[in-house]
Amino acid sequence: MHGPQGAALEVQNKRLQERMSSITYKILIMSGKGGVGKTTISINLAQALSMKGYRVGILDTDLHGPNIAKMLGVQGERLYSSDENTIEPLEILTSLKEGKPLKVVSLALSGNDEDEPVIWRGPIKISVIKQFLADVNWGSLDFLIIDSPPGTGDEPLTVVQSLPDLSGSIVVTTPQEVAVLDSRKSINFAKKTDTRLLGVVENMSGYVCPHCGETVDLFGKGGGEKAAKEMQVPFLGSIPLEKVLMQSGDAGKLFLKEFPESGSARAIMDIAEKVLDNLNEKNG
Repeated sequence: MHGPQGAALEVQNKRLQERMSSITYKILIMSGKGGVGKTTISINLAQALSMKGYRVGILDTDLHGPNIAKMLGVQGERLYSSDENTIEPLEILTSLKEGKPLKVVSLALSGNDEDEPVIWRGPIKISVIKQFLADVNWGSLDFLIIDSPPGTGDEPLTVVQSLPDLSGSIVVTTPQEVAVLDSRKSINFAKKTDTRLLGVVENMSGYVCPHCGETVDLFGKGGGEKAAKEMQVPFLGSIPLEKVLMQSGDAGKLFLKEFPESGSARAIMDIAEKVLDNLNEKNG
């Protein structure tokens, strides 16, 4: 592309590369279908890494259904620009002790009416995601967790194409067969785009009764692990479905901070350790 528009894109791409060069690991969180708890995994993985002392940012690229702000309890807050090419991320304290502030960017923090639908075609969505990557003042980060909408469309493709040094992706599924079937598409998306697969997470792997503690396999069991094995990608672990995990997201409370001893919290912390191990293995 030539002319002023082409020059502007070149400047933006250069700015994007400069911003991203200060971030060690960039991880894309994907799912083959909606309703599997992908955003829950995104925010809790980000929180787990932050509580371990890492500098973490989370970017919400689910432009049509941006839920990260609500689930982190910052709905109603707004991002601000320090100049025409700089967006300042929101910061959230994830721990009272060693944890670092979690930096957050989402379209839900733009000040728009939350009930208004985003009716955008692909080119606009691509432009917004690139603006987030190029213009947000992330500073120096150890991790940028990128939450994408379900499927293999414009949003994850834009991230992959904009970040040639993407560290890898994580695919989230539930145990039920229809979710696992769709998760295989996300795994193949990663393979076709030469994106490293850090692993598969099986969410909602058994419902834990809050009264008796018994686990009931509402959606089956082991589907995600089986798919990972068949497709020869790492399996990061299973997270049980607990009432407190669901309630924390709806109430905008930091789950790992509120319920650190729950089964789900321990599973999430274990998954964060496996992600770190996989990344260190690559760099070792």
